[in-house]
Amino acid sequence: MSKARLMQGNEACAEGAIAAGVNFFAGYPITPSTEIAETMAKLLPQHGGKFVQMEDEIASMGAILGASLAGAKAMDATSGPGFSLKQELIGFAACAEIPCVLVDVQRVGPSTGQPTSPSQGDVMQARWGTHGDHPMIALSPWSVRETYDMTVEAVNLSERFRTPVILLMDEVVGHLREKVELPENVEVYPRRQPKCTRAEGYEPYTPDEDLVPNVADFGKGYHIHVTGLIHDETGFPSGSPRVTADSIRRLHEKIMRVSDEIIRTESYFMDDAEYAVVSYGGAARTAYEAVAQARKKGQKVGLLRLITIWPFADKAVQAVAAKVKGLLVAELNYGQLVGEVERATEGRCPVHFCGKYDMHTYEPQDLTQAIDAMLAGGEK
Repeated sequence: MSKARLMQGNEACAEGAIAAGVNFFAGYPITPSTEIAETMAKLLPQHGGKFVQMEDEIASMGAILGASLAGAKAMDATSGPGFSLKQELIGFAACAEIPCVLVDVQRVGPSTGQPTSPSQGDVMQARWGTHGDHPMIALSPWSVRETYDMTVEAVNLSERFRTPVILLMDEVVGHLREKVELPENVEVYPRRQPKCTRAEGYEPYTPDEDLVPNVADFGKGYHIHVTGLIHDETGFPSGSPRVTADSIRRLHEKIMRVSDEIIRTESYFMDDAEYAVVSYGGAARTAYEAVAQARKKGQKVGLLRLITIWPFADKAVQAVAAKVKGLLVAELNYGQLVGEVERATEGRCPVHFCGKYDMHTYEPQDLTQAIDAMLAGGEK
């Protein structure tokens, strides 16, 4: 381990990206993610990488896709309004299977909203913001060290599955400062390479046994064609209903078939819990304290923390719902992931909601009061 450092979440994100091999960053400054760009601008040249400040958010997304197709490990960082502008190109990356990482440090919205205030209002945008049928991977860290680790994980997942990956942070974690010790080395997933020579006839979108293609980088001498249209194994557009159905199905199945491996959650105080709180990101830090205070009062309450937001942790939520009398969902929005929790419980227990969207994160008493109300309702 390296020596202990005082580090901000946004800084840890940048350092995690570089550790994972990111060597190209294109972005446009936007609060509260700007420190990621500032740190990348400082550190990338020291590691042989390139930093480009683009003219806007759309151009930034286009730049990282072009860099990725040329062989770079590429990342961009933004917040809600910029995230919205990038959605069409996120869909292009999903369809053309271009690996990249997009960091969204969420703030209060809609529109310009409250630029310096915490929120978790982009949860559904992360999954459904771009059009059409597509899979999505989104991770949500709750600490500075976990931000570093989840950035590394995001880069590795993007390379492994050739897909865009969202690091769904929030202002709480992005601007949090903590004492951390970063690892000296991390596991890095390499860029996929073609498995045949040019002379053998190369079809870039022929998938491996894991349903992921090995598309050659531009400039390596292979004949490749990249398009946002539905395409066959050659990469060229196809008007075939069969090819269309097979392509969309494969995009989903390459991720869903290993979803148990991708999905990560953590449980606290759940061994004897009769009720549970479900939370994620910065909100989960307060939820942990509220659950700890409830335990001191003799209330048997636990916490299920979602780390992988998409794909959704249906099995973990179902398992908790099967053993408790009620669930309380705590998120910094008007109610987004609570609907997914309700769906996943399949009626096994009541689902309560405590949302917050007033420019402030939770105080522990906000959630202890909500826990008291849930328990009182469960005892009637």
